[in-house]
Parts: sequence; C-alpha cells; structure tokens
Amino acid sequence: MLVVSYDISDDKLRRRFSKMLIKQGAIRLQYSVFEVNNSTRILDILKTKVETIFSKDFGGGDSVFIFETDEKKAIKYGNAIHRDQDFLFFT
Repeated sequence: MLVVSYDISDDKLRRRFSKMLIKQGAIRLQYSVFEVNNSTRILDILKTKVETIFSKDFGGGDSVFIFETDEKKAIKYGNAIHRDQDFLFFT
C-alpha cells in the first residue's frame, strides 16, 4: 500500500493533484492523505506525474510525500477500519 500526503497551497493545483490521485485508484483517508494500492507500475506513474506535471508549479512551501507501507503492519482506527472490509448488500 502507498500513502500519499500533500500540502499544496494553490487551490487549483491541489484540486488537480487530488483528481489525479483518484484517477489512479486512490482512496481519500483525510483531506490531503490518500491510500493507493501499491504496484511498481502505479508508483512509477505517480512519481512521473509529480516530477513532470506538478512539481514545476509548486511553491516554496509545497510538498508531496509518498510512503510505501506494509498493509499487514498498518494499524487503523475509526472509519479507516471499514475500508478493508467487504460489504454485502441485499435487495
């Protein structure tokens, strides 16, 4: 699993960045923190997009962190617990 956290001051750039993450299958955990299923391909895509599309527009205080985590070692509380559970819907 990847955890992507960002602090981008420009509203338009921040919105574009979050939409890009969602298109890559990211799930929003908090306002500027996303969880992404990890694969080498996804990590390469994210790094390439940050480096070629977004970083040129970053201000001095903007940042993006991409953390690789072991899903089995991640401890989740609250709403985050439900993201890993399957749901059955009866109609």
